[in-house]
Amino acid sequence: MAVQTGENEQALRKILDMTRLISIVILVIHFYYYCYAAFLQWGLSSTFSDRILGNIYRTGLFSYFIKSKLISLGFLMISLLGAKGRKDEKLNHKTAFAYIISGLLLYFFSYLSLLLKLPVQEKAMVYICITSIGFLLVLSGGTLLSRIIKSKLNNKDIFNKENETFPQEERLLENEYSINLPARYQLKNKARKSWINIVNPFRAVMVLGTPGSGKSYFVIRHIITQHIRKGFTMFVYDFKFDDLSKIAYNTWLKNKHRYVKPPAFYVINFDDLTRSHRCNPLEPSAMTDITDAAESARTILMGLNREWIKRQGDFFVESPINFLSAVIWYLRKYKDGEFCTLPHVIELMQVDYDSLFTLLRTEKEIEVLINPFVNAYLSDVMEQLEGQIASAKVAMARLSSPQLYYVLSGNDFNLDINNPDDPKIVCMGNNPQKIQIYGAVLSLYVTRLVKQVNKKGKLKSSLVFDEFPTIYLNNMDSLIATARSNKVSTCLGIQDFSQLRKDYGREQADVIMNITGNIVSGQVAGDTAKQLSERFGKIMQDRESYSINSGDTSISRSKQLEAAIPPSKISALSSGEFVGMVADDPGCKIDLKAFHCEIINDHDALKREEENYKNIEVIRKLDNSMVQRNYLQIKQDIQDIIQSEMERLLNDPGLAHLVIKKG
Repeated sequence: MAVQTGENEQALRKILDMTRLISIVILVIHFYYYCYAAFLQWGLSSTFSDRILGNIYRTGLFSYFIKSKLISLGFLMISLLGAKGRKDEKLNHKTAFAYIISGLLLYFFSYLSLLLKLPVQEKAMVYICITSIGFLLVLSGGTLLSRIIKSKLNNKDIFNKENETFPQEERLLENEYSINLPARYQLKNKARKSWINIVNPFRAVMVLGTPGSGKSYFVIRHIITQHIRKGFTMFVYDFKFDDLSKIAYNTWLKNKHRYVKPPAFYVINFDDLTRSHRCNPLEPSAMTDITDAAESARTILMGLNREWIKRQGDFFVESPINFLSAVIWYLRKYKDGEFCTLPHVIELMQVDYDSLFTLLRTEKEIEVLINPFVNAYLSDVMEQLEGQIASAKVAMARLSSPQLYYVLSGNDFNLDINNPDDPKIVCMGNNPQKIQIYGAVLSLYVTRLVKQVNKKGKLKSSLVFDEFPTIYLNNMDSLIATARSNKVSTCLGIQDFSQLRKDYGREQADVIMNITGNIVSGQVAGDTAKQLSERFGKIMQDRESYSINSGDTSISRSKQLEAAIPPSKISALSSGEFVGMVADDPGCKIDLKAFHCEIINDHDALKREEENYKNIEVIRKLDNSMVQRNYLQIKQDIQDIIQSEMERLLNDPGLAHLVIKKG
């Protein structure tokens, strides 16, 4: 490769200047020959110049009129080939060619001026001026061409969309557990078909996206329908009841035959009791030791007081939890759990301290839990006692409604949905207008359900949580970490990572986010978009830059590792457009895990399907008097327990000391 030196450039410049000078000399000789009469009258001729002109004539330069002009123009063009001027971004080819074309027209059609009926001198002046102007215009246009930046950056792709595309999985990878979503993606400037293959849903699936991004319509509904078709037992937390429940119900109706043993379908719904089954989340047979009571107490109080989640370990948080644990375990032990329901717990908590502490003292297993409260009461430290207990009593009192009592006190089914002998599909509905109350109760249901589902030797099951942050599930990270070996698939629907942090605290939210194997995200912004972008990694992208100096344009092209999906792109996703990353397993390796695509839904088919959906059937006919009767019966049960226990203790000299009578 030749080395460009200062001497080479200087020599080239001299050659070009000489070529341009030859061009001008030939044009001057042309003027002298064809306007000789005018030059003669001006006194610009001589014997010597005439002799030179005669020698030139014999070369054939003037054999016809335009020949000398063409030769002059040719030398001018040669001189322009190596011309270099100061580069200017504002210049374009249109301006340069306008100069050149105008110059050529004047240059060649100037001969018409020689046909004018003018004196010889004037005619020669007009011809020389027009031709010279044309020559100068061609020279100027050619110089402008050298100043135009010949290699400009690609301005068609101003958002760098083509450069940020990457190959995605185009194979359909299906197994007995997989979720497969057809999609379409861009690779450079071509649209290609692809598949989002969630081949291992047991490593958890997190679906993110702001309202309207299409989480339910494009992703969650397909998880429900595909898993039911593949024989999964299922739990669906339906935030906006009955959007997802209706999908699950109708899919179950069509696919019962696919199961070895068809599952039963159950619904928990606090708004329409005629379409709700009854279920006791504190079902005695599922509570084997006092830790189950403690876990239930923590879940229900955290659900009612979400700010406590971030204050776990504080004295005035742990004390109410211990108190509620004691009440639950007492009812679990009393008559083998005959009255162990959440409504009975709520009512027992509200009785006077004399009766309450007397009853609780009879159960040895909870003695260590209630001793601090009893001692505070007997020592008349009422301010501290109220601080410990009142927060639990006030929070639980919010659940005291006939409708909740009716659903919570029945026993139509238990929560072991993946029991091989009694498989189930369970849908639990919330109400956005009553999130705090319903969410706390549903949190208790979910906690008890997860405890029973996450065991070995059960059927494959799928847990689907729409708007997961609206309920509190203690140790969600443990479920994700351990459920894989027990064939429990978990799907968490979240609007934004900040929402999870707000409701669960930063530490637990970070753990949930980081241990989830499959991520499917619609439009999100801020920290969520940044974190996802980092998770998707980088790809090799083309980079092009140029710099302008007085003589030339310097163009630089390179390849650099840049974010495959930048945060700005995640923040601007359209509805139905998703980014994410899937997890594989040893039996099905996936090299292309990341994706940025538009999920393809057959909108017409889905619309027809929804139009043919059947409503969830009425489970029982119910009137308000039956609900009220149940409500009053629970209150009476607690009074009967207190009365019978107090009589038993007072009539037994060995137990009479347990009776507290203060004041």
